[in-house]
Amino acid sequence: MIFWHVGATIAIARYTFRDDRMDLRMLALGALLPDLVDTPIGLAFFEQLQSVRLVTHGLVLAAAVLIGVVLSTRRGRPRKLWMPLAIGLLFHLLLDAMWLDPETLWWPFLGIEFTPADQATASAYVAAVLRDWRVWAGEAIGLLYLVNLWRAARLADPVARRHLFTTGRVDVPIDGEAGC
Repeated sequence: MIFWHVGATIAIARYTFRDDRMDLRMLALGALLPDLVDTPIGLAFFEQLQSVRLVTHGLVLAAAVLIGVVLSTRRGRPRKLWMPLAIGLLFHLLLDAMWLDPETLWWPFLGIEFTPADQATASAYVAAVLRDWRVWAGEAIGLLYLVNLWRAARLADPVARRHLFTTGRVDVPIDGEAGC
């Protein structure tokens, strides 16, 4: 789920941290990273792994990134750049309700196996995901938020888009997102 993870992560982070200077590029990357890494590997080796939620869907990676950012950066620009990556990873776990998959969330502390999917093959897994109304509802919610943020930030304007792509920021005060 792309729009769900990016849209919901940006919305939650902006409203929780109230930081309109947070780098949304790194936040979005963190929000997508577990699926970008685990899904292709899980689908390619589904017969052996029986899951597409693997190592990056666990707390170990998110905690390692968070600790790495804190230990390797000081307050200021480098930390401001890299901390949203860790936040995005943690929000991905929250939005995927990973507490329902404790073997994966706490991997490797509860064993080296990941929580198996309910489907026997990769194609059956993909078909089940594409039929799941919750997937489509989440995508719609995330897309609605992103469209509203796009409009509020006037990202149809090339200058505003360039600002987003070069700084990771949008010129929308968080309180100005009331309609989002």
